[in-house]
Amino acid sequence: LLSKRTNLNLVIATLSVNYGALAGANFITSQSGVIFRELMRDAGVANDNSFTYVLGVFAATFVIPVILLGGYSLFNAKNSKIAIQTTVPEPFDSKQKKSIVLIFIMIATVLIVPILNLLMPQVSAIEFLNARIDIGFIAVIFALISLFLKLGDEKAVIALIPWNTLIMICGVGMLIRLGVEVGVIYELTEWLSTNVPIWLIPMLVFVISAIMSVFASTLGVVAPTLFPIVLPLAVASGLSPLLLFTCIVVGAQSSSLSPFSSGGSLMLGASQVVIEKNKLFSSLLFKAVPLDISVGIIAILVIQLIF
Repeated sequence: LLSKRTNLNLVIATLSVNYGALAGANFITSQSGVIFRELMRDAGVANDNSFTYVLGVFAATFVIPVILLGGYSLFNAKNSKIAIQTTVPEPFDSKQKKSIVLIFIMIATVLIVPILNLLMPQVSAIEFLNARIDIGFIAVIFALISLFLKLGDEKAVIALIPWNTLIMICGVGMLIRLGVEVGVIYELTEWLSTNVPIWLIPMLVFVISAIMSVFASTLGVVAPTLFPIVLPLAVASGLSPLLLFTCIVVGAQSSSLSPFSSGGSLMLGASQVVIEKNKLFSSLLFKAVPLDISVGIIAILVIQLIF
């Protein structure tokens, strides 16, 4: 709707929405960040390292779109004549203010102990607390506080929970666990470490993730499938686990706008009637996805130079 009103390029508009949603979701306290940490722990990553790795993934998925969209904005500034009619939103009411305060308190509670543990790793009390910080349990406590304060309708909130996604994540997680037990993951790791030049492994991991994500969910399929190979592959190749985790997430999210994947299908479903579905479908599949993958390849090459 915004691109229709302002003549904003449709591909850039969809990329902006997708990039912003994914980057925010990858933060340590958001849905993707929490799931990534749990998957990393299941793959054998220590608690402190999982915290660092997820922050690294968040930083990469935040900086990449800022550079791309910032460059586009500067390049297109002279040709842009956009006038948007806006209405000032109503001030926050008391319930909204209380909700915001609770959210920030929860974020501070989740972040302060791991950060202190990174800064002061030798303090036993902080190390004890950090080993027992569970974001899921803390979130439940703050949800109960919100219920007691009657800040919202719990039935409406429960109805908004993406049960299909959660069930899919659990099912794929069980499937991957079976794959680990029978040795599939380690066979893939051995093949990558022995048949592919080390400098090419990050790019190959990126491409595999991107291809999988064209037809599957990052959280439900790609991350649970590929995260278990990271530590064995890092040991065999000498590459940084953070680099490999970043390649997986950036690769998967670079093709998440595919109409056959969760991001693209949601974009199609949420688009307004003023946008032709067929036009948006073609723009997502043949313009947004190739552009996003191309940017991702360049970004991985730059990140690889850093590591």
